[in-house]
Amino acid sequence: MYTALIDLPWWGYVLVTLALTQITIACVTVFLHRHQAHRALDLHPLPSHLFRFWLWLATGVVTKEWASIHRKHHAKCETAEDPHSPIVLGIGKVLFQGYELYRKEAGNRETMERYGHGTPDDWLEHNLYSKHSSLGIALMLLIDVLLFGPVGLTIWAVQMAWIPVNAAGIINGAGHYWGYRNFQCADASTNIVPLAIFIGGEELHNNHHAYASSAKLSNKWYELDIGWGYIRILQLFGLAQVKKLAPRLRINPAKTVCDLETLQAVITNRYEVTAKYAKSLKRTYSEEIFRLKAQAADKFDMDVARARQWLHLDANFLTPLQKAKLADLTAASPTLAQAYALRQELASIWQRSSASKEQLVKQLEDWCHRAENSGIAALQEFSRRLRCYA
Repeated sequence: MYTALIDLPWWGYVLVTLALTQITIACVTVFLHRHQAHRALDLHPLPSHLFRFWLWLATGVVTKEWASIHRKHHAKCETAEDPHSPIVLGIGKVLFQGYELYRKEAGNRETMERYGHGTPDDWLEHNLYSKHSSLGIALMLLIDVLLFGPVGLTIWAVQMAWIPVNAAGIINGAGHYWGYRNFQCADASTNIVPLAIFIGGEELHNNHHAYASSAKLSNKWYELDIGWGYIRILQLFGLAQVKKLAPRLRINPAKTVCDLETLQAVITNRYEVTAKYAKSLKRTYSEEIFRLKAQAADKFDMDVARARQWLHLDANFLTPLQKAKLADLTAASPTLAQAYALRQELASIWQRSSASKEQLVKQLEDWCHRAENSGIAALQEFSRRLRCYA
């Protein structure tokens, strides 16, 4: 009868399984995601190859396929060409068929050619990792069984399911459907902490979509990016070099007028600016919508939180029915109409690529004047704060 090389109590096997899956998560978030797909950091060849080798063993993932699909997701986010958008395909399909969607897109040669640049192109990639991707998985099964005996089959099964469930399902599905948003970027990405804190920082999905090339995914003091911790350890030993981090919004209380510095801060931090606008107007919007519902509940029969969300979105992200309901709201409330119009005008400032910097500064200053003369206290306070951006 075969005896395993390692004999552990039941909780020992649980800890081993968690450790092995966390190694895989580290490889995905540091190597595949931040290094390969987004070039947010450079890795020394030693950890780079170790990450690639482990991914071959534990997932069978081909680097070019993963990076290409993820880059296309960012380029075509929430459109019919997005490989795995729950907004387009439905949350159920992405949650439970995420791996199938990945495999389908991996077979799209156009995606590989257009988005696969800069990925490994050496002898090992062509003759082992890409050519025999299933061989690594089989070798991982053999190792698990040799080390742990029959229970190794269970450990191996969990390893194989870890990335399809957490990455293809939870991150790509729940990360575009449930959760909170720090940034009002032009997609449905959300942060899903603390429910998914075990997936290496990838749960901070809205932060990532706002600043995709940042090596650090956490933004608030209470957000923990485990992957960033791994990168810092690699930096300590000279094995990684961070190339880019998300910008930080600075405030200069002495400023009273908009200048080039204000403009640059607003454009660079545009997703944070729109998020702060939404937060500033939250109470104003709620009070107005409740007032309208109290006056004519049959006409304004809608969820307040949902209606408030419409007021923070660009018009092209709304369905015809949502646009119609929003038009009814703004027609019935001058306050909502003014706040919504100013939100759209503020967003248009960083969308006007043909205007000069001086023209944009004047437009921003004019916007602040209109906000401060609106009679809406929340808008007045937001505008005064905006002038202090540096």
